[in-house]
Amino acid sequence: MTKFNLTTPVVLLVFNRPHTTEQVFKEIRNAKPPKLLIVADGPRTDRSEEVEKCAAVRAIVEQVDWDCQVLINYSDINLGCRKRVASGLDWVFDRVDEAIILEDDCVPHPTFFHFCQELLERYRTDERVMTISGNNFQYGRRRTKYSYYFSRYAHLWGWATWRRAWNSYDVDMKMWQEIRDGAWLFDILGSTRPEFQDGQYQINISRSIRTVQYWHDIFEHTYKGRIDTWDYQLLFASWLQNGLHVLPNINLVSNIGFGPEATHTKVISQCANLPITAMEDPLNHPTFVIRDSWADDYSQATHFG
Repeated sequence: MTKFNLTTPVVLLVFNRPHTTEQVFKEIRNAKPPKLLIVADGPRTDRSEEVEKCAAVRAIVEQVDWDCQVLINYSDINLGCRKRVASGLDWVFDRVDEAIILEDDCVPHPTFFHFCQELLERYRTDERVMTISGNNFQYGRRRTKYSYYFSRYAHLWGWATWRRAWNSYDVDMKMWQEIRDGAWLFDILGSTRPEFQDGQYQINISRSIRTVQYWHDIFEHTYKGRIDTWDYQLLFASWLQNGLHVLPNINLVSNIGFGPEATHTKVISQCANLPITAMEDPLNHPTFVIRDSWADDYSQATHFG
């Protein structure tokens, strides 16, 4: 992309991994955001080595050598993924109206920042759109001729959003029992794109039921605290609003954090360490806002299900 001026605040979520943090911070330093908000979790009491690691991470992210306002939100104790990220982003959106968000193991392509900034402006007042992602998990399958498509899935390894979207977030998922007991997931997820065979459209009912069951289990475990995470709550909140998420037609962010030190991504999968590609310039915007159910069905089958 042509040289541009990054004016959007950037958020960096960090914990205890100096090596990956250094690589992410390098890309942020190259982008030179005018405002950097750093959210850090504290060391776990049963991991004495984390005191040094957390200190090393904080030393890295404080090496700001460009004209930048730095705001920090450090926890002295370990809050865990769920509470730390949720409370940290609450803190962020008390201070800014929109932001680009990176975790300490998500390395962006330089054009990721321009992509997010342009779309934050384009969809700023469009309440149908909840997030903008830098992730593409279609593995070379380009679904449209445009630079991006709309999905019901929020991919959050490098993303951007607005305060107006974050305001719908509820880490405790207080609406889940009503949605669960009323079988509302069937209305949200029950329809899948039909297959066309012998001149007729045919719905794969069993696949639709499997999708509903999968997300029922995910949300139930998250609601009951069996999964220490914050991101399923964001997806749930967006579904309550019939929200959509912008996904690029190429991959702009690589998660380099898979392995035994990771919180959730301990097992290497096909979405680990994906190559990143420059986004085209200028962006080719869709002329409509319609969810791509082909792409979503593929994501459900390969990335989630």
